[in-house]
Amino acid sequence: MEVLWAPWRLDYILGPKPDSCVFCLPEHTREDEERLILHRGRHAFVIMNKFPYNNGHLMVTPFRHVMNLADLAQDEAHECMDLLQRCVTILKQRFNPGGINVGLNLGEAAGAGIREHLHFHLVPRWNGDSSFMAVMNETRVIPEHLQATYSALKPLFETV
Repeated sequence: MEVLWAPWRLDYILGPKPDSCVFCLPEHTREDEERLILHRGRHAFVIMNKFPYNNGHLMVTPFRHVMNLADLAQDEAHECMDLLQRCVTILKQRFNPGGINVGLNLGEAAGAGIREHLHFHLVPRWNGDSSFMAVMNETRVIPEHLQATYSALKPLFETV
């Protein structure tokens, strides 16, 4: 019998759900490592997904609490796109994926887990990464611990 170890999932399953928006950050940076914030720009930031679909699953999010893509100001939208481009470059450099899914789920019906605060997903992909585990058991294998991924990616964002 194979055993999969993903200890951070238990925090999500059993832990308290936040009363406030997880994407609304304090101005100070003291919690950035705990929150897995990789980069703060002027209008948007890059954060790792604490419950990833794959290693290196990142999100680009505007600081402003906004739900609709059309409500982004031009400078917010441009910075989000700039950060998405930078994230693709960094993910290719660090993980050498065969591809990267970049997406935005607008609304609960479209799959948005947190619909109130717009966020773009970047998920590195490799041929065969959706093996029988995901198909048969609704399970994903994440081979690298979140803190190891954070430690490897953080320095790559310091030149952004």
